[in-house]
This record gives sequence, structure tokens and C-alpha cells, in this order.
Amino acid sequence: MGAPGGGTDDELTTLRARVAALEASSAGTAPRREHHRLRSFFSGLLVVIGCVLVPLGLVAAWTADLLGDTDRYVQTVTPLASDPDVQAAVANRVTGAVMEHVDLPALLEGVAPDQRPLVEKALGKLGGSLESALSSFVHDRAQDVVASPAFETIWTDANRAIHTSLDRALTGDEDGAVKIETDSVTIDLAPVIERVKERLVDGGLTVASNIPEIHTDFTVLRSDDIGKAKTGFALLQSLGLWLPVIAVLCVAGGVLLAVRRRRALVAAALGFAVAALVLGIALTVFRTVYLNALPASVSPAAAGTVYDTLIRFLRTSVRVCAVLGVLVALAAWLSGPSRPAVLVRGLWRSGIAATRSTADRAGMRLGPVGGFVHRFRLWIVWILVAGAALAFVLWPHPTGWVVIGLALALLLALAVTDFLAATDVAAEGGNGDGGGDGGGGGVEAEEERGPAPGRAGDA
Repeated sequence: MGAPGGGTDDELTTLRARVAALEASSAGTAPRREHHRLRSFFSGLLVVIGCVLVPLGLVAAWTADLLGDTDRYVQTVTPLASDPDVQAAVANRVTGAVMEHVDLPALLEGVAPDQRPLVEKALGKLGGSLESALSSFVHDRAQDVVASPAFETIWTDANRAIHTSLDRALTGDEDGAVKIETDSVTIDLAPVIERVKERLVDGGLTVASNIPEIHTDFTVLRSDDIGKAKTGFALLQSLGLWLPVIAVLCVAGGVLLAVRRRRALVAAALGFAVAALVLGIALTVFRTVYLNALPASVSPAAAGTVYDTLIRFLRTSVRVCAVLGVLVALAAWLSGPSRPAVLVRGLWRSGIAATRSTADRAGMRLGPVGGFVHRFRLWIVWILVAGAALAFVLWPHPTGWVVIGLALALLLALAVTDFLAATDVAAEGGNGDGGGDGGGGGVEAEEERGPAPGRAGDA
């Protein structure tokens, strides 16, 4: 009887020990889960902050780049000189300025009696009243001037002077030759008007030489507004460099803090792209609001062209961020354990293996190169990725096509690396086909073992 009782006691003791172990394990799991929740919360918070800062960073960088660099500003507005809508608006403004200073009866009185019939005949060919005929004649000459190469030089010089004045006013620097003497920053079309007068004289309207010198100014910004903008401009200039960096650091910090980093990277990259696209949509909406708020005297076509030209580099930055975000998300997803990602990687390796086998049958041997690449393959891959990232950072004003080109170049370099590493394994196998398959299997096994710690860490 004692033996069964002793067995029961042993079983109870064993059960108690197991229950105590389970309770201890459960107690240890709860803090871990709480720790993971905190990490996930702060990770998501950093990613959201970074994505919110993306549009602000793009606008700050664009503003600092456009307003802080005269050459960049002139490069931006130079195409406007050859735009038909802008040319038409300038021609209309010049025509109006000339006609405001034309006293037709007085001008005709100054014409010699024998030449007066010729002038009236020349203007009469245009039809309508004499004044409307003169206005049409002046407009045609103004259109000829703004369509000539000389107008681009006038336009560029005027905008360079404006930007210099604006930059000095915004930064508070009053030294140098260019200063704001009036209550506004303006474009003076006097050089254009002078050339129009020359064209009028050459066209037979010699009385145009009696028109006095005319200075027609386009107000760009008033001094009161400049004074209010000084603090904001200085802040924007300082943030122009750091705000995008802060946004990227927040996103990177959120990914590193995440429990499942691959998933966090995919989500953060897509959020990065979506934030950039939101800015692009906002720019389109604001364009409509801006054009609808213009006074009736302003040409909507010319104003729209100016708006599109000024923000074209900002739109380019939006496309760059969107493409970059999608590519990073795609790369992170392809490195994951999902079935489609594994299938894509398998197709990649199969293609490399097939190419390798063909090269082996053709007698291609790489000697120590293949062994070196196979031995340091992981280092070479990271160096290639870092080189592509550095090229993107150092590229002056990259575009979406630049990002795609760098991605394709990196993809080609990775393919060459895998080809060289696999060729070496095939050569060691002593047989082009059998050794190649074994080598490919070795590389695949190594790559499958590589992500395992990462997946364990993610879990």
C-alpha cells in the first residue's frame, strides 16, 4: 500500500513543479509582451512623425534652395522667357504702357505734312479706328520683341536683380550694389519698351522716337511683407537642410526600434511615399485655388505657367521620394519569408544558376576572382548598397529617373556578384553541371540561414 501512495506523492510533486514552471514562464512572458508593446508604440510614433515631416521637409528644402541660391532661381525662371503665355502677358503689359504715354493727335502734329498721309495710310491698313490700329501695331512690335532672343537676356538679368534684392532684404544684408530703395521689389520692363520703340521706328512709325522713356514696374513683393518674412525666411533656410534629415532619422529610428523590423520597414517606406504623394496632390489643389483668386487683370494662363515653373523642382522631389519609398518597400518585402517573395528569389537564383552553367560549358573560368567574391559576398553586397545610397545622396538634384537608374544599376551589380560567387562554387565542384547545382544549393542554404536570426528577432 505504501508503494502506490508514494507514487501518487511523486506525481503530485511533479505536477506542482510543472505548474510552478508554467506560472514562472507566464510571469516572465508578461513583461516581455509589455516591453514589445512599448517598443511597437514608440516605433510607430517615430515612423508617423517622420512621415508627417516629409512634406514639410520637402517644402523647406525647396524654399531654401530656390530663394537662397540666385543661380538656382534664375535657372528655374529662365524657361518662362520662351513660354507663349508669359510672352503674351508681357506684350500686353508693354502695349498698355506705351499706349498710356501716346498722345496720338500730338504725335501726328509732330509729323511733317508730307509724311502724315503715309503714317495714316500705314496705320489705316490695320483697320478700325486710328487709335485701335496704333494699339494693334504696337502690340505686334511688342510681340516681336518678346519672341526674340534678346528678351531672354532681359528677362534673365531682371530676375537675377530681383532675386538679389529679395535675398538681401530677407537676410537683412544691406551691403553691396543692389538695395531696395522703394517700398517694393519690381521688374522694370523699360529695356523691353525701348526695343519696342526701335521696332516701331523701323516699321515706319518714326513718331515713336518722340515717346519719352517709360519705366513699367511689376511689383513682386512689398517691403512690409519682406520685413514680416525675415524671421520665417531665416528659420526656413536653417530648416531647409535639417528638416528632411530629421524626417529620415525619425523613420529610420522607428524601423530600428520595431519588434518586426522588416514589416516596419515596408510600412515606413510606403508611408514615406504616400506622404510625398499627399504633398503632390496638395500642390495641384493649391494651384487651382491660387488661379481662382487672381484678379481679372492677370492672365490665368501666364500665372499658371509661372506657378508650374516655380514648383517644378518641388514636384520632382515629390516624385523622387515616392519612387524611392516604393523601391525600398519592394526590396524589404522581397527579402521576407512570404511565399511570393521566396518564389521571386528562387527565380532569381535559377536565372543566375542557368547563366552560370552556360558560362561553365563555354569554358569560362575566373580563378581567384570567383573565390574572393564567394568568400566576401556579404561584404560586397553591403558595399554596393552603400555605394548606391551614397550616389543618390551626392547626386545634385536627383530625379525619379535617377532613382530608377541607380536601382537598376544596383540590381545589375548584385546579379554580377551572385554570378561570380556561384561560378566559383561550380569550379570547386569539378563539374560544370553537378558542381554548379551543388554550389547554387550552398548559396541558397547560406542565404536561407542568414535571414533566420532576423526572423527570430522579428518574432
